[in-house]
Amino acid sequence: MFRLQELVDRLGGDLHGDGSVSVARVATLERAGEGDLAFLANRKYLPQVERCAASALIVGPDAREQLAERTLIVTPDPYLYFARVAQLFNPPPPIQAGVHRTAAVACSVPASVEIGPGASIDADVELGEDVVIGANCHVGRGSRIGRGTRLYPNVTVYHDCVIGNDCILHAGVVIGADGFGFARERSGAWVKIPQTGRVIIGNDVEIGANTTVDRGALDDTVIGDGVKLDNLIQIAHNVRVGEHTIMAGCAGVAGSAQIGARCMIGGQAGISGHLSIADDVVVSAWTLVAKSITKPGVYTGNLPLQTHGDWVKNFSHLRHLDALSKRVRQLEQHNNDGPQGRDPG
Repeated sequence: MFRLQELVDRLGGDLHGDGSVSVARVATLERAGEGDLAFLANRKYLPQVERCAASALIVGPDAREQLAERTLIVTPDPYLYFARVAQLFNPPPPIQAGVHRTAAVACSVPASVEIGPGASIDADVELGEDVVIGANCHVGRGSRIGRGTRLYPNVTVYHDCVIGNDCILHAGVVIGADGFGFARERSGAWVKIPQTGRVIIGNDVEIGANTTVDRGALDDTVIGDGVKLDNLIQIAHNVRVGEHTIMAGCAGVAGSAQIGARCMIGGQAGISGHLSIADDVVVSAWTLVAKSITKPGVYTGNLPLQTHGDWVKNFSHLRHLDALSKRVRQLEQHNNDGPQGRDPG
């Protein structure tokens, strides 16, 4: 539980009202009650504030006067402030330092590290202080895991991978599996290309459940500082993701693609291989990126939802676009060859 004045002292903001009011959790406008702190990040939800029973609200400067009778923390970005408060109220589980008796560990372990039941850690692995290795995780030979990084249960880190400080890898993540590299013989058979690169992950990276990041074929696959990957994402070999880029669930990035810094990739977006995306690009959900993007901006390549009947009708029109285009060219040519387009002499 925190007093509002404590929150403002820690996180900043402008307190409007009684700083001695105590709050125990953050909650939505609809669900908040006494002892809760709610937030208003979008003015279209302002009518809900009238029915909100929260002890205090986090709001932007534009809502201060309209809510002057309420106890407020005023900040330029209420959603970001909410995130900071939520971190204070919900810290990660404390580290239970030590190696579980069922873990198999072949490297030195700092005294501050927690290694859970059934985990296996190969030789020549380097673990930083305050690392947590969850139950049934595997860390392969020669890998390095930085200070404060947490691996939830059933994470697999293959050999020679590098993970930075303060990262979070959720259950089922696989780091450093072989990239999808094969050469084809005349017979049609496939010959495997050994994947000899590594995966290099920067600091403060979070990777969602069952996401995979493949090792490089020759060079490394690199995930920059501050990158956030959702669940069920595929990052192929030799991909490079710039710092503070975020990707939503089920996105896929093909081999050797280069993604810039501070990009936002929507859910189920697909990025083809061997192309580059500039910094500060937003790719909408369901979009296929089939060529490089050289300028910042928002890019969308999908169709809006419509009824099945409308879709059939519109697709029928699409099938005839070539014929329609040919007809338009013929009409244009006919007009150009008409009386107004002929040489009067």
